[in-house]
Amino acid sequence: MVNLADDAWLPVRWNSGRRERVSVRTALTRSEDVQGLAVEPLTMVPAVLRQVLLPVWLSALGQPASDKEWSEQFARAVLDTQQLRKLNAYLDQWRSSFDLFSRERPFAQVAGLATASGETKPVSLLVPSVATGNNVPMFTPFTEAHTYEMTPEDAALWLLHAHCWDTAAIKSADKHDRQAKNGKTTGNPTGPLGQLGVLLPEGRTLYETLLLNSPVSWDADAHSDAAGSRQDRPQWERGPHTSAWSKRPTTGLLDTLTWQARRIRLVPEDTDEGVRVRRVVVCAGDRMAERPVPATEPHTAWNYSAKPKKGDPPMKPRRHRPGEHAWRGLAAVLGLGREEDGDGPRTSTLLEQVGAMRSTGHLPEDYGLQVLTCGLEYGNMSAVVEDAAGDRIPLPTTALVADSRTRASVLEATGQAEEVARALNALSADLRRAQGAAPIPWDKGQRPGLTFLLSVDLPMRRLLRGMRKDAADPERVEAGMAAWEEILFRLAWDTAGTLLASASPSTFAGRKASATKTYRAADAERIFRNALKDILWRAAEARPPEQDTGADTDACPDEPDDGEGEERP
Repeated sequence: MVNLADDAWLPVRWNSGRRERVSVRTALTRSEDVQGLAVEPLTMVPAVLRQVLLPVWLSALGQPASDKEWSEQFARAVLDTQQLRKLNAYLDQWRSSFDLFSRERPFAQVAGLATASGETKPVSLLVPSVATGNNVPMFTPFTEAHTYEMTPEDAALWLLHAHCWDTAAIKSADKHDRQAKNGKTTGNPTGPLGQLGVLLPEGRTLYETLLLNSPVSWDADAHSDAAGSRQDRPQWERGPHTSAWSKRPTTGLLDTLTWQARRIRLVPEDTDEGVRVRRVVVCAGDRMAERPVPATEPHTAWNYSAKPKKGDPPMKPRRHRPGEHAWRGLAAVLGLGREEDGDGPRTSTLLEQVGAMRSTGHLPEDYGLQVLTCGLEYGNMSAVVEDAAGDRIPLPTTALVADSRTRASVLEATGQAEEVARALNALSADLRRAQGAAPIPWDKGQRPGLTFLLSVDLPMRRLLRGMRKDAADPERVEAGMAAWEEILFRLAWDTAGTLLASASPSTFAGRKASATKTYRAADAERIFRNALKDILWRAAEARPPEQDTGADTDACPDEPDDGEGEERP
């Protein structure tokens, strides 16, 4: 009924801005005309890219053997005749494996999967934002009593999403599962992406995005058997799948990308509106025997420890913190793993490769790179989804080059925003102490530093886009930093002014905390003023003393216009 290779199911956005559902074949063979995937939520983007588009691309065309080959393909910006022939031949060869409701080998599913009782679950089980079982999100308009149905096209998307992000804990067991107990399997981990903080480089077109996500010089011989047969293959080349699952190591990149973390069967029904999916069977799937490593997991940043705890690897995946804009984690995104850096964050394999391509001249300095970040926060026993993180940020490619002026400026700008936020929190704490109250706990309430960070989000994105465009001009970069500091200075005093204006009269006399310490509003303001001068030194030097409270907003220059307009969605 629906063949993903040739039927229109995947929402894309063309370069013209028009949105349309297309087949895998159309998306790949016309990838230079596709701006990107038009799917929601953001966690769906890596699911589709990893489970389908990227492994088909790599299996059909192979990985670039060298930086030169990669740069030649990138500069061409379009598939040549031979590559188109290879893609079409590959999809023709495996077309039957992309049938969503095949009786023998349904795509990413197990034919005939059934529990001992024959029970099926609502298809909403695949959607983290819809109440099902233990997973009961707040503010959702749906309950488990609602009849939730999907078109086959949407069901295909959420099928891929479940393989990447499904919750952990107890799962129903297939009736033939010999490892089950009382019809259940326990100890199931989350889907593989649920254990990561996803970092996915995106280009100006789907063609560029696929190349940016193609590791160079991957060693195919290391993943072949004695006869030279390729062991690392995508899941559709391994089928048909059975209900049997195992704990095993991955065989390589393609196996990792298409990992079948669950055994699933969609149950189609004929309705007056056409075929719909209302029920689903979800059982335990394969479990990775080893923790992810950079060699086979390209889509996450890492925490590096030279002396890890016993049994732990030196590199562990680094997860995102929900509720934070992606630019606040740029220190991890730009962690290049130099020896002098010691323990700490390391960027993803693919972003490190982007930096290498820029440093060797294979990518232009003003290339319009964008980084997608996403992740899920799981609750009790990872059996429920509590929160989601998702963002896109413009990133100068030169920022991924060690010792570059742009990298230093980006890290300085993000560090300044965090330091000003801490100074505002300290001001708030001192004012509260001056009136006899305790500071706002870090994990309760909304502190003024967070309000400030929310207000600087758009200026930060403008700064990043400006640096991305003008990375080759140090004077423009420095001018951008000066304008950035002026904006921070003004916004910081906007927040500080509100705090000072709302302080009670008793704070001016102050409150004695000890024999040698008295908290007063005047002292709190003086400490904040001095901290701001130290953090935003460019703005402090440019302002006369009488303007150091940011009261003269006309003295703050307009944000630099990078000529790119608003960030594309």
